[in-house]
Amino acid sequence: MRTYGVDPNTQQWVEVTETGYIWLATLAQTLRLNQGESPIYGNYGIPAQQSVMSQIAPDIAVNRTQSQYAPYFSQLTVIKDQISIDPTYYIRAIFINGTTISTTVAT
Repeated sequence: MRTYGVDPNTQQWVEVTETGYIWLATLAQTLRLNQGESPIYGNYGIPAQQSVMSQIAPDIAVNRTQSQYAPYFSQLTVIKDQISIDPTYYIRAIFINGTTISTTVAT
């Protein structure tokens, strides 16, 4: 599987090559993806536009996304950031090798 992410230092796209980070980058991109936006994986993404219009958080879609990626980690938690005004999610992932990463993804 090939995944790309933006390097925060150079602001350029780079290929992610380490196994755990591949799945973490793909998870972050899926949370930013609108439902039905991917031409290959129509069931990936969250209904962000509908959520903004209805003012109802897409909790079920986020839980489904967490379930889709959970097998690639020892432990994966995706929760909504209650403080942020914009739809933002806090991710805590423990890789298979024991590495723990915590990050915030704004959608």
